[in-house]
Amino acid sequence: MKIEFTKMHGCGNDYVYIDGGRFELDQATKDRIVPALSDRHMGIGSDGVIFINPSDIADFEMEMYNADGSRSEMCGNGIRCVAKYVYDKGLMDRSKRSVDIESFGKIKHIELTVENGEVTLAKVDMGDPILKPSLIPVNTSEYDIDDTSVILNYPIGVDGHAYDVSCVSMGNPHAILYIDDTSGLKIEDIGPKLETHNFFPKRANIEFVQNIDRTHVKMRVWERGTGETLACGTGCSALTVAGVLGGHYDRDTDVDIEVLGGHITVRYASDGHVYMTGPATTVYEGSVEI
Repeated sequence: MKIEFTKMHGCGNDYVYIDGGRFELDQATKDRIVPALSDRHMGIGSDGVIFINPSDIADFEMEMYNADGSRSEMCGNGIRCVAKYVYDKGLMDRSKRSVDIESFGKIKHIELTVENGEVTLAKVDMGDPILKPSLIPVNTSEYDIDDTSVILNYPIGVDGHAYDVSCVSMGNPHAILYIDDTSGLKIEDIGPKLETHNFFPKRANIEFVQNIDRTHVKMRVWERGTGETLACGTGCSALTVAGVLGGHYDRDTDVDIEVLGGHITVRYASDGHVYMTGPATTVYEGSVEI
């Protein structure tokens, strides 16, 4: 079968996008092809694969896979690119400037910025953050954690060193660590050890955050199932929530987050929702035989 695809990225967080409404693939085929397509030496090369499907509860559905073939519940950079894909290709009413996209049964509302007939920026209502430890999830029983608490700067041990993590879910689990300098971080050493720590029963995305001031931070991220990526929209959202709750940033204030691939802006609003804004870019289109 020859499948057409579009390579897209949000701040360098790149995925292969496939119109699932045109190409009906069974789960076994998806499990087989996702790692092959994501391979940067012998495939297309990406942080994963996203299928854009019809939805019964929204305008479209995002079905997202990490590079290792594992499913992910949400992807902030990916969902912005899905919005650009359906608008630019005329799959939605082009007179509209918003679209609703389902991911794992949850609907995200996205507002579009259009220039010269194409989407350049997208603002995603990421909804309410999940702060209840058992729902993030973290291992509440083994670590004797009160399930009504918020996990801020909780120490977990790795190789004899205690790392203080703040935990938030934005549809997928995140752990935020504050460090003095992201540039000297050996993320390939500590990232996988924290991702697979038994504190996180479903693994976790790990954000290493350097606070510059109350509206500007730098971040590097180790994503579960993928490794270090150039950006992570849900990670930027999670770190903003943790930072507001921890007193680093202010509510109803835009926080500019510098990631390796660019800048993402996040606001943790007084209505309880998190709003994430960033670019969406098409790299190229092609086809591949499977």
